[in-house]
Amino acid sequence: MTGEAKSPICTTNGTAYLTSRYCAFRAERNRPGPAAARSWNTISGGITATPCNQCEACTSIDAGRFVDYIEMDAASYRGVDDMVALLERAVYAPSNARFKVYMIDEVHMLTTHAFNAMLKTLEEPPEYVKFVLATTDPQKIPVTVLSRCLQFNLKQMTPAGIAGRLADILQHEGIAAEPAALKLLASAARGSMRDGLSLLDQAIAYSAGRVTLDAVRNMLGAIDTTTLVRLLDALAERDAKRMLAIADEMAARSFSFGQALRDLAALLHRIALVQQVDQAAEAFGDADDGADVARFAKAFAPDEVQLYYQIALHGRNDLHLAPDEYAGFTMTLLRMLAFAPVETAPPKAAALNVARPPRTSAPAARTGARAAEPPAAAAVERAAGHAAPIADVDWPALVERLKVSGLVRELAVRSELVAVEGDHFKLRVPIKTLLDAGTLDRLKAALAEHFGRPIRVSAEVGSTSGPTAAGLAEQARAEKQKRAEDAIYADPFVRELIENFGATVDPQSIRPKD
Repeated sequence: MTGEAKSPICTTNGTAYLTSRYCAFRAERNRPGPAAARSWNTISGGITATPCNQCEACTSIDAGRFVDYIEMDAASYRGVDDMVALLERAVYAPSNARFKVYMIDEVHMLTTHAFNAMLKTLEEPPEYVKFVLATTDPQKIPVTVLSRCLQFNLKQMTPAGIAGRLADILQHEGIAAEPAALKLLASAARGSMRDGLSLLDQAIAYSAGRVTLDAVRNMLGAIDTTTLVRLLDALAERDAKRMLAIADEMAARSFSFGQALRDLAALLHRIALVQQVDQAAEAFGDADDGADVARFAKAFAPDEVQLYYQIALHGRNDLHLAPDEYAGFTMTLLRMLAFAPVETAPPKAAALNVARPPRTSAPAARTGARAAEPPAAAAVERAAGHAAPIADVDWPALVERLKVSGLVRELAVRSELVAVEGDHFKLRVPIKTLLDAGTLDRLKAALAEHFGRPIRVSAEVGSTSGPTAAGLAEQARAEKQKRAEDAIYADPFVRELIENFGATVDPQSIRPKD
């Protein structure tokens, strides 16, 4: 039957045979038990991979009145006592069937003791008993059980297959339906025929007997494609006001913003496919939004589509962290606008980007007229040797103004300036490890940024004798500490305690005020 598991029957030259007495199925919301039971117990043709679905056994199994087909929910009956009771009944032969079939759903929920109770029966099974173990998490089943079972991984159905099956059912029932509505139901089923049938029942009741696209869309809270197309049109034009107006319209119609972001990501996925694969344009050409997908594929750059797709995914994942869904959805749209590539911006935005002055460092801004010179003139001036020479440099004071941190700052504060020859700084470093990890190159880059031209820096390892930023800082700290201690000793109350009671002052407990 469409949407259920295929029977664990193998065929060779038209002859069917059982591959295992016990079968373990990994299924996502599809039911393998009835299909297996019909295959084993069908009256017409014996054991077969294609049961007739018309004999007494097949119809009884479908109707749920077949006494030799027993279903057990392991989530509710998971203890060892429940398993022992089931195994005690399994020893009796079937009443009116070829095999007695036990279907244990969510078998991974059984306890360890329950699994252990099954092992003996699995090793020495009765000839007339078949177990069907269904689970969505096979990793939780003990290996000793899995090794005694034939395992099947049931695949999800495609949306086209679900839509086709729904159309067959409605035709048999004499109910009119729009093909677009069935496609939407099949997409919402997410690969499960059972969920598709449940949604179809709801759609029939909601639409009063005629399954229409508008009725299904309202029932599912789905976003119509025209709304998403309008959003992308506003995004292409960088029109934030129009995007927020569309979001307000969606909120007024009680649309699910999480579903909207999911549908938007799906639309961007189709746009990316059309951009990269020529055949995709033909595949989507028959869709309602095929022309819009082709238009957006030309309007957006491929990297821009990938960026918007990632923002839509992250926005949907972070929707529960937002103050409310509306805020999360609108912030996702504004994030798309904020991170839109500059080269794809419309003329107005491009003009604003050109008009914005470049960010410069403070020393470069103080050079005023020199910063306004054309690059060619500046190059000629430097070639002529007109660059301002670096005269006497107060290295500790210069270090305090440099934009460095971490190990680079440690190198700067502990090094001693030995000499300055033009644009060449010669330093002496007390510890060799300070020169590791490229710290000298980063210090050179910081000096070049500070002076506004290339700077050469070399370093030698040796003991420092001249002033360093670290040494001056330590000297200043020691002076502040001494002044704090002198103030404590000068206090009349402290002097009285020392003179009358022999008290002492612990210098480590004195901290100078900043």
